[in-house]
Amino acid sequence: MNEAFTQLVKEAAGCTLCPAMCGRRAVLSELNGSPEARVMFIGEAPGRKGADRTRVPFSGDQSGANFDRFLSSIKLTRKEIFITSAALCNPRSETGANRKPTQKELANCSRFLRRTIETVDPNVIVTLGSVALEALKRIEYHELNLRESASQIHSWNNRVLVPIYHPSPQVLASHRREAEQLRDYQVVGKAILLGVRRPGAALAFDHELETKAAPGRRTPKRLV
Repeated sequence: MNEAFTQLVKEAAGCTLCPAMCGRRAVLSELNGSPEARVMFIGEAPGRKGADRTRVPFSGDQSGANFDRFLSSIKLTRKEIFITSAALCNPRSETGANRKPTQKELANCSRFLRRTIETVDPNVIVTLGSVALEALKRIEYHELNLRESASQIHSWNNRVLVPIYHPSPQVLASHRREAEQLRDYQVVGKAILLGVRRPGAALAFDHELETKAAPGRRTPKRLV
């Protein structure tokens, strides 16, 4: 597993698919967390003042401080998780400000996200914001959206999936307040307990899960 992760890090560092990001480095290394973590958090992209500078996802800016506070609320540490992003490099506007990654940039990075999930092989995936949730569609199709599916536990790609909001100060101010996000992380804690074993492996859910993949596109099943 470590050899596979090392190779993945090397390939991401040498990627030049996105012209606007060729001068920046992919935020993917041992600083993202343990490649044997059972829980993976997926964000949107490294922030200019945060991960693009520190090389550690969700660190060095207010989003990182909020993320650490929310993790602590469920007694979860960074040593126990792996963090990555839908786009591994920092997307910036012409003025130098952070911007959302384009669909092309997300498509270019989807192969790294897929392989990161395969390599780390987490039981539980937590998406932080709508961009990360949408990025999972390129790996295994789902019909979830953040507004309707946030803070719910779903089955996706033979894993437990919890979509929650991004911990940025802008989101906390206008879309998902502190108290609501703290409640979201309580759901994450519950999902971790449920995800000790894989969905479809006789988990103690209130609903019986499908154990065989249906042909074609599959919609994640809500577990809780």
